[in-house]
Amino acid sequence: MTDISAAHDAAVTNRARLAGSAYNGERDLAARQSLYQWQSPRYDLPSIVAGRLGAVRGRVVDVGCGNGKFIKQLRQERPDLKLLGLDIAPGILGDVPGAVAVADVARLPLAPGSVDAALAMHMLYHAPDIPQAVRELSRVVADDGLLIASTNSDSDKAELDELWVRAAGDVLGTGRGPARISLSARFTLEKAPTFLGEQFGRVETTELPGTITVTDPEPVVAHMASYQAWADQHDVPFEATIERAHTILEEHIARRGAFEIHCLGGILVCCR
Repeated sequence: MTDISAAHDAAVTNRARLAGSAYNGERDLAARQSLYQWQSPRYDLPSIVAGRLGAVRGRVVDVGCGNGKFIKQLRQERPDLKLLGLDIAPGILGDVPGAVAVADVARLPLAPGSVDAALAMHMLYHAPDIPQAVRELSRVVADDGLLIASTNSDSDKAELDELWVRAAGDVLGTGRGPARISLSARFTLEKAPTFLGEQFGRVETTELPGTITVTDPEPVVAHMASYQAWADQHDVPFEATIERAHTILEEHIARRGAFEIHCLGGILVCCR
């Protein structure tokens, strides 16, 4: 796992990089999302979130809504809710249905207590100041409202980290290469309750463990390649490392029949 450093923080939180490259369209995000098609057990995270919002009435804001995966599900399951999608990257909002706006979690364009629930799904690790982002989310959520956040564990997809280190080492001729960047390292499932607990009296964590099993290298390669926006942070030729990882996967699958990745993500439901 990548060590958290000033350079890591700067790369993961840089607003120009996020808006102009990492999330200027949905291709890379969709590649990361699509890998879970091969996970067992399968979790329909948008439906899980919709279920957790069962008692909520009124207005729900999805902060860092990305390509609108959660908003689309909520529009189907909860047409009674007033939904608003916010994201720092205008290029990813094109296909998000309903009301959307470009906004940063650091300064939400919402009045205090104006929403009955807020979503912060796999995005708080991109906030330059995570405690400030949590304070801002707390500010806009009504006293009896909910915040639902999500992130990954420190141990999530360790096999991909090992695959990258091996491929990078082969490219560099060093045996083992430098680690790949970890987007969620600043706000993992283990760290999140402490951050969220500063503003919310109750934080309930639900872990969602699973195993991804693939018999074709392509979904894994697409997932790894989706980090292209941070290629300059890897201290190794990015494309060459991806190509080497592809070859390693092919050889592994030919020998063993499949490649397995152990996942651990989760959601955190917060109230006062």
